[in-house]
Amino acid sequence: MIPASSQQLTNNYRQSIRQKIRSKRNALGQRYQQIAASTLLIKLIKHSRIQSANNIALYLTNDGELDLQPFIQWCWQQNKTVYLPVVHPFSKGHLLFIRYSSGSIMTTNKYGIQEPKLDVRQIITTQQLDIIFTPLVAFDSSGARIGMGGGYYDRTLAQWHQRYLIEKQSKPYPIGIAHDCQQVVTVPTEFWDIPLPEIITPSQNVTSSA
Repeated sequence: MIPASSQQLTNNYRQSIRQKIRSKRNALGQRYQQIAASTLLIKLIKHSRIQSANNIALYLTNDGELDLQPFIQWCWQQNKTVYLPVVHPFSKGHLLFIRYSSGSIMTTNKYGIQEPKLDVRQIITTQQLDIIFTPLVAFDSSGARIGMGGGYYDRTLAQWHQRYLIEKQSKPYPIGIAHDCQQVVTVPTEFWDIPLPEIITPSQNVTSSA
Protein backbone atom coordinates (compact mmCIF):
# COMPACT_ATOMS: atom_id res chain seq x y z
CA MET A 1 0.00 0.00 0.00
CA ILE A 2 1.41 3.40 -1.05
CA PRO A 3 1.43 5.90 1.83
CA ALA A 4 -0.51 9.10 1.31
CA SER A 5 1.59 12.13 0.39
CA SER A 6 1.62 15.24 2.55
CA GLN A 7 -0.41 16.98 -0.17
CA GLN A 8 -3.04 14.24 -0.05
CA LEU A 9 -3.18 14.47 3.74
CA THR A 10 -3.65 18.25 3.56
CA ASN A 11 -6.38 17.89 0.94
CA ASN A 12 -8.13 15.24 3.02
CA TYR A 13 -7.93 17.41 6.15
CA ARG A 14 -9.30 20.44 4.30
CA GLN A 15 -12.15 18.35 2.93
CA SER A 16 -12.99 17.00 6.38
CA ILE A 17 -13.17 20.58 7.69
CA ARG A 18 -15.49 21.52 4.82
CA GLN A 19 -17.82 18.65 5.56
CA LYS A 20 -17.86 19.29 9.30
CA ILE A 21 -18.49 23.04 9.05
CA ARG A 22 -21.06 22.75 6.27
CA SER A 23 -22.98 20.25 8.41
CA LYS A 24 -22.87 22.67 11.36
CA ARG A 25 -24.01 25.56 9.19
CA ASN A 26 -26.86 23.65 7.61
CA ALA A 27 -28.05 22.52 11.03
CA LEU A 28 -28.75 26.11 12.11
CA GLY A 29 -32.48 26.71 12.53
CA GLN A 30 -34.51 29.27 10.61
CA ARG A 31 -35.04 31.49 13.67
CA TYR A 32 -31.32 31.47 14.42
CA GLN A 33 -30.57 32.39 10.81
CA GLN A 34 -33.00 35.31 10.96
CA ILE A 35 -31.47 36.68 14.16
CA ALA A 36 -27.94 36.22 12.77
CA ALA A 37 -28.85 38.08 9.56
CA SER A 38 -30.39 40.97 11.52
CA THR A 39 -27.37 41.19 13.82
CA LEU A 40 -25.01 41.13 10.86
CA LEU A 41 -26.95 43.90 9.10
CA ILE A 42 -26.54 46.22 12.09
CA LYS A 43 -22.78 45.63 12.09
CA LEU A 44 -22.38 46.09 8.33
CA ILE A 45 -24.26 49.36 8.04
CA LYS A 46 -22.03 50.87 10.77
CA HIS A 47 -18.82 49.81 9.02
CA SER A 48 -16.88 52.88 7.86
CA ARG A 49 -15.61 51.26 4.65
CA ILE A 50 -19.12 50.16 3.73
CA GLN A 51 -20.59 53.57 4.46
CA SER A 52 -18.16 55.23 2.04
CA ALA A 53 -18.34 52.52 -0.65
CA ASN A 54 -20.24 52.96 -3.92
CA ASN A 55 -19.66 49.67 -5.77
CA ILE A 56 -20.10 46.56 -3.63
CA ALA A 57 -19.80 42.94 -4.74
CA LEU A 58 -22.00 40.57 -2.77
CA TYR A 59 -23.29 37.05 -3.31
CA LEU A 60 -26.60 35.25 -2.96
CA THR A 61 -26.41 32.99 0.05
CA ASN A 62 -26.51 29.22 -0.37
CA ASP A 63 -25.85 26.05 1.62
CA GLY A 64 -26.72 27.54 5.02
CA GLU A 65 -24.65 30.72 4.59
CA LEU A 66 -25.56 33.90 6.44
CA ASP A 67 -28.41 35.65 4.61
CA LEU A 68 -27.17 38.84 2.92
CA GLN A 69 -30.52 39.82 1.40
CA PRO A 70 -31.35 42.36 4.14
CA PHE A 71 -28.00 44.02 3.51
CA ILE A 72 -28.55 44.01 -0.25
CA GLN A 73 -31.86 45.80 0.30
CA TRP A 74 -30.10 48.38 2.49
CA CYS A 75 -27.46 48.96 -0.21
CA TRP A 76 -30.17 49.65 -2.79
CA GLN A 77 -31.90 52.06 -0.39
CA GLN A 78 -28.59 53.90 0.05
CA ASN A 79 -28.09 54.11 -3.73
CA LYS A 80 -25.06 51.84 -3.59
CA THR A 81 -24.52 49.71 -6.70
CA VAL A 82 -24.57 45.98 -6.02
CA TYR A 83 -22.76 43.40 -8.12
CA LEU A 84 -22.96 39.61 -8.03
CA PRO A 85 -20.41 37.02 -9.15
CA VAL A 86 -21.05 35.16 -12.40
CA VAL A 87 -19.07 32.09 -13.43
CA HIS A 88 -16.94 33.20 -16.39
CA PRO A 89 -18.22 31.47 -19.56
CA PHE A 90 -14.84 31.33 -21.29
CA SER A 91 -12.13 31.54 -18.62
CA LYS A 92 -12.35 28.40 -16.47
CA GLY A 93 -12.21 28.98 -12.74
CA HIS A 94 -12.72 32.74 -12.95
CA LEU A 95 -15.55 35.12 -12.06
CA LEU A 96 -17.16 38.14 -13.64
CA PHE A 97 -19.09 40.68 -11.58
CA ILE A 98 -22.41 41.87 -13.00
CA ARG A 99 -24.66 44.64 -11.71
CA TYR A 100 -27.61 43.31 -9.72
CA SER A 101 -30.93 45.09 -9.18
CA SER A 102 -34.45 44.05 -8.24
CA GLY A 103 -35.22 43.84 -11.97
CA SER A 104 -32.23 41.71 -12.97
CA ILE A 105 -32.94 38.64 -15.11
CA MET A 106 -31.51 35.66 -13.24
CA THR A 107 -30.23 32.29 -14.38
CA THR A 108 -28.95 29.23 -12.53
CA ASN A 109 -25.27 28.37 -12.90
CA LYS A 110 -23.71 24.90 -12.95
CA TYR A 111 -23.52 24.90 -9.13
CA GLY A 112 -27.26 25.51 -8.81
CA ILE A 113 -26.74 29.10 -7.64
CA GLN A 114 -28.69 32.04 -9.02
CA GLU A 115 -26.69 34.67 -10.89
CA PRO A 116 -27.57 37.62 -13.16
CA LYS A 117 -27.85 36.84 -16.85
CA LEU A 118 -24.60 37.73 -18.61
CA ASP A 119 -24.73 41.26 -20.03
CA VAL A 120 -21.41 42.84 -20.99
CA ARG A 121 -22.91 46.30 -20.43
CA GLN A 122 -23.33 45.50 -16.72
CA ILE A 123 -19.83 44.13 -16.03
CA ILE A 124 -17.48 45.92 -13.64
CA THR A 125 -13.77 45.22 -13.32
CA THR A 126 -12.52 43.92 -10.00
CA GLN A 127 -10.41 47.03 -9.40
CA GLN A 128 -13.48 49.24 -9.83
CA LEU A 129 -15.15 47.55 -6.89
CA ASP A 130 -14.79 49.22 -3.50
CA ILE A 131 -15.63 46.12 -1.46
CA ILE A 132 -15.93 42.47 -2.37
CA PHE A 133 -17.79 40.29 0.11
CA THR A 134 -16.21 36.86 0.08
CA PRO A 135 -18.02 33.63 0.96
CA LEU A 136 -16.18 30.98 2.92
CA VAL A 137 -16.73 27.65 4.61
CA ALA A 138 -14.22 27.92 7.46
CA PHE A 139 -11.81 30.53 8.81
CA ASP A 140 -9.35 31.11 11.62
CA SER A 141 -8.14 34.11 13.61
CA SER A 142 -5.33 34.84 11.12
CA GLY A 143 -7.79 35.56 8.29
CA ALA A 144 -7.12 32.28 6.52
CA ARG A 145 -10.18 30.77 4.84
CA ILE A 146 -11.36 27.61 3.18
CA GLY A 147 -13.90 27.97 0.40
CA MET A 148 -15.80 25.30 -1.48
CA GLY A 149 -12.65 24.20 -3.29
CA GLY A 150 -13.10 25.84 -6.69
CA GLY A 151 -10.54 28.57 -6.06
CA TYR A 152 -12.71 31.26 -7.69
CA TYR A 153 -12.17 33.92 -5.05
CA ASP A 154 -8.48 33.11 -4.60
CA ARG A 155 -7.98 33.81 -8.31
CA THR A 156 -10.15 36.92 -8.10
CA LEU A 157 -8.16 38.32 -5.18
CA ALA A 158 -4.64 37.28 -6.24
CA GLN A 159 -3.72 40.58 -7.90
CA TRP A 160 -5.39 42.56 -5.12
CA HIS A 161 -3.28 40.75 -2.52
CA GLN A 162 -0.02 41.56 -4.29
CA ARG A 163 -0.95 45.25 -4.31
CA TYR A 164 -2.28 45.17 -0.74
CA LEU A 165 1.02 43.93 0.66
CA ILE A 166 2.57 47.16 -0.61
CA GLU A 167 -0.36 49.57 -0.60
CA LYS A 168 -2.83 48.93 2.21
CA GLN A 169 -5.57 51.01 0.56
CA SER A 170 -5.66 48.85 -2.57
CA LYS A 171 -9.13 48.07 -3.94
CA PRO A 172 -11.29 46.11 -3.71
CA TYR A 173 -11.26 45.59 0.05
CA PRO A 174 -12.34 41.98 0.73
CA ILE A 175 -14.56 41.16 3.68
CA GLY A 176 -15.37 37.58 4.60
CA ILE A 177 -18.80 36.76 6.01
CA ALA A 178 -19.45 33.77 8.24
CA HIS A 179 -21.45 32.34 11.10
CA ASP A 180 -19.55 32.09 14.38
CA CYS A 181 -19.69 28.29 14.16
CA GLN A 182 -17.50 28.43 11.04
CA GLN A 183 -14.38 29.46 12.97
CA VAL A 184 -11.75 26.78 13.54
CA VAL A 185 -8.46 26.85 15.43
CA THR A 186 -6.24 26.64 12.35
CA VAL A 187 -7.01 26.51 8.65
CA PRO A 188 -4.52 24.36 6.70
CA THR A 189 -3.43 26.65 3.86
CA GLU A 190 -1.96 26.19 0.41
CA PHE A 191 0.38 28.61 -1.38
CA TRP A 192 -2.46 29.87 -3.57
CA ASP A 193 -4.80 30.70 -0.67
CA ILE A 194 -5.48 34.42 -0.22
CA PRO A 195 -5.99 35.50 3.42
CA LEU A 196 -8.61 38.11 4.18
CA PRO A 197 -7.91 41.36 6.06
CA GLU A 198 -11.30 41.15 7.77
CA ILE A 199 -13.93 38.52 8.49
CA ILE A 200 -17.24 39.55 10.06
CA THR A 201 -19.54 37.26 12.02
CA PRO A 202 -22.62 38.21 14.07
CA SER A 203 -20.49 38.43 17.22
CA GLN A 204 -17.03 39.57 16.12
CA ASN A 205 -14.76 41.23 13.57
CA VAL A 206 -11.66 39.18 12.91
CA THR A 207 -8.93 41.40 11.46
CA SER A 208 -5.49 40.48 10.22
CA SER A 209 -2.58 41.91 8.27
CA ALA A 210 -3.55 39.60 5.35
